[in-house]
Amino acid sequence: MILMDLNMPGTGGIEATRRILHTSPHISVLVISMYEDDDSIFAALQAGARGYLLKGTLKAEILRSIRAVVSGEAIFGPSIAKRLMRYFAGSRPSAPPDAFPELTEREHEILTLIAKHETNPEIARKLHLSHKTVRNHVSNIFAKLQVADRAQAIIRAREAGLGGND
Repeated sequence: MILMDLNMPGTGGIEATRRILHTSPHISVLVISMYEDDDSIFAALQAGARGYLLKGTLKAEILRSIRAVVSGEAIFGPSIAKRLMRYFAGSRPSAPPDAFPELTEREHEILTLIAKHETNPEIARKLHLSHKTVRNHVSNIFAKLQVADRAQAIIRAREAGLGGND
């Protein structure tokens, strides 16, 4: 678990996050920054950060966030969460039929459900698959899309128009 500041001398926090997760994808990064602009937030998430808090967040909330990120959750401060919700609530064009051609039909179906924030057990029930099969498909999707985690997969899928308001 790493607490990352975006404003660092030399290599910035976004590049540091990207490098750390490239060599050690099992590490969770929680960004604590004074920047709350969309570019900073989305760059940190695209680099693989599991959460984003603003400086000035109460210590108790930071501790809760650290515990949540370590247990696999994605955490965002209230103002960051509102920005993300506005971004994802915006109208998106429907996905072109050739979105992510590297994925199989089943992987595409699972990615769409991931983009709708379905969990692996929910996907397994919905598609009548074993949990292990879903987990294997999710791993393949992450590898093919070159993403480190669910949050990044959701961002890529949403950008392509998957998992919208249907």
